[in-house]
Amino acid sequence: MAAWRRAIELALGDEDTAKLRSIAQSRTEPASRVERARILLAYREGPSFYAAGRALGLHHQTVQRCVERAVCEGPMAALDDRPRPGREPTITPEARAWLVSLACRKAKDLGYPHELWTTRLLAGHARTYGPAQGHACLADLVQGTVCKILDQDEVKPHKVRYYLEQRDPAFAAKMAEVLCVYREVKLLKEAAAAANKKAGKKLGEAVAIISYDEKPGIQAIANTAPDLPSAPGVHATLAREFEYKRHGTVSLLAGIDLISGKVHALVRDRHRSREFIEFLKLLDTAYPTHTAIKLILDNHSAHISKETRAWLAQQPVHRFEFTFTPTHGSWLNLIEGFFSKLARSVLRHIRVASKQELKDRIMAAMDFFNQEPVVHTWTYKLDTPA
Repeated sequence: MAAWRRAIELALGDEDTAKLRSIAQSRTEPASRVERARILLAYREGPSFYAAGRALGLHHQTVQRCVERAVCEGPMAALDDRPRPGREPTITPEARAWLVSLACRKAKDLGYPHELWTTRLLAGHARTYGPAQGHACLADLVQGTVCKILDQDEVKPHKVRYYLEQRDPAFAAKMAEVLCVYREVKLLKEAAAAANKKAGKKLGEAVAIISYDEKPGIQAIANTAPDLPSAPGVHATLAREFEYKRHGTVSLLAGIDLISGKVHALVRDRHRSREFIEFLKLLDTAYPTHTAIKLILDNHSAHISKETRAWLAQQPVHRFEFTFTPTHGSWLNLIEGFFSKLARSVLRHIRVASKQELKDRIMAAMDFFNQEPVVHTWTYKLDTPA
């Protein structure tokens, strides 16, 4: 007669119990780990192999093996399979190294029309040319094995990760100039705030510092059918017809006063020199004649063209002063953060009936933001000596 299976004492701490409950409720963990976590939790509630097995629809011996292993090795170790010996690998380390080095080259360099490798193409190439290179074990190589080898070496030849090469030799010097302007903004805010309390001067009366840039290619897209509003219990979201009609694009020319937070903006069809000069005229009328207007901007051709330089030559000395960000250094310009906010809050999913409506709505957004101006402040590396 078989011996009676005695209950085994399983001690689970609060931390282990919390982890097991999290795994037992997980939708992403492997099914085996979820099942074993539920076994241990069920056994903790009632220390009976038969009761836990009936509750989970498992054989009592399955429960017993899991619990015994948890007692010996710990509850978290009992969730994973024990390592198995498996068969000896047939692919030699030299063949693996040759395959990985092959994956690090471009497929087009070996005569293929493909720019990058696919795992299927790489497996086929290894089967064809591997034995001739002294790796006979690759004669029967399959795609799945290629994926495992590349995954172990963390090589992904089918993917591209973009990077930006720094091509401006004066990047550091130009960045220092921009940071100096931001330090000046900080000092002006402190000095003007103190002077405002004593003499009632307006903030930014002597100098105005503008962060400027263009946002081109804003699409004027119209619906081909009316939007369907959301309704409780019927439609959780706005419903929109997939098809749409294009009315062209517009460009936003905008600058933020870094002292007051006010946004100056123009919306035009293009952003050439004449549009940029029009924006400068807008700034010229917005500030008193004795105020020095300093702009932080990129080196777009419209900003340094003959037409722009000729117009600036006609203005009073020191009226306008430009500080250019380095090439590929748009992240140094605070206006980019405002454009991101505009894209997320206003331009995202926008639909208009005409290009003019898009212009009107963008300008209405500028008026909305100017009702409660947000003073943008640069803090990163501001205290680092230039």
